[in-house]
Amino acid sequence: MATAVFKVTPQREHGVFEAIATMTRELSGISMNDTKMELVRSRLGKRLSALGLPSFRNYLDLVRRDQSERSSMIDALTTNKTSFFRESRHFEVLTQEVLRGRRGASRLRGWSAACSTGEEPFTIAMLIREHAREVSDARVLATDISPTVLTKAKNGDYPAELLASVPADLRRRHFRPSAEGRMEVAVQTRALVRFAFLNLMEEWPVRGPFDFIFCRNVMIYFEKQVQEWLVNRMASLLAPGGILFIGLAESLTGLDHPYRFQEPGVYVR
Repeated sequence: MATAVFKVTPQREHGVFEAIATMTRELSGISMNDTKMELVRSRLGKRLSALGLPSFRNYLDLVRRDQSERSSMIDALTTNKTSFFRESRHFEVLTQEVLRGRRGASRLRGWSAACSTGEEPFTIAMLIREHAREVSDARVLATDISPTVLTKAKNGDYPAELLASVPADLRRRHFRPSAEGRMEVAVQTRALVRFAFLNLMEEWPVRGPFDFIFCRNVMIYFEKQVQEWLVNRMASLLAPGGILFIGLAESLTGLDHPYRFQEPGVYVR
């Protein structure tokens, strides 16, 4: 099978990259500069090989006319790094300030806005079952722009080694062996989570109010204007006093927003 390369002059090569970067930004909000060209080459090169296309110019022509391939392009360029209890301090805050404070409440709503392969929303679901058992109507919405990772998330089935960050007592209560070397999320825990495709740059068929929103390690790929638009849009769906969790490497500094800073990655509506 042919190996995909840029079969154009350096000037036109840069033009092809700029066109792909512009399309990616318009479709997903992800901003890519020249330093990301090798990432584009690597990730989209696999798509070219799978499609039997000789160059990125041919691929650009394809994505301009084929909506399904545009979705595949965004899927290929999206980073989906995640793990159970990633950035664990956020789950301590969630437990202490949201879940344990729900005594007497009948409703609890949370949103994992970039859920990847499901580790984040299933971590939240475990903690709800552990610390908010008296809440009769608890749900977690889990969305992502990548159909590929959503399929994996819906399966709720993981290699056992990925559960290393899950405390042993939680593993026993919330996972079951599924196959050799694999574990699946228990039915009762899985039932708290609903997965759905969502592009944050498009319409949101989402209804609040949410008690908390996790949107972590997403905005680092967006320009400041898009970040500001996004966090204000989420604020409109948060209940008063609701919490927005963002990545520890992210900040709302310099943005106009209605949140109160509490600690790194934690903002209160």
